[in-house]
Amino acid sequence: MSDVLPLPEFLPGMGTLFVNPQTLPAGPFLAYDHDGKLSATIYMTPLEDLQNGTSFDNLGLGSEAVKSVDIYYNAGHPGVEKPHAHIALFHDDGAKERLAE
Repeated sequence: MSDVLPLPEFLPGMGTLFVNPQTLPAGPFLAYDHDGKLSATIYMTPLEDLQNGTSFDNLGLGSEAVKSVDIYYNAGHPGVEKPHAHIALFHDDGAKERLAE
């Protein structure tokens, strides 16, 4: 993502993100840790779209293994400027901690 948007290469809490621009805004954003291990799949769904009844169907997965899920609010940032929800699927037990570093 840092090649396309003014974001750092590694975002603490999210890692190094890769996304197909055609899948924006929802993603999936594939989140890799410092060692290049896929650690999470993240979706960014604009709140306005959800409130207006938009469905985000058949979103891709980085991995079928999911150990935990976090959902939290984000006010907006480059790439997904509108307020949105982050839905993070963590793929293994240590994924969240590795992405936080």
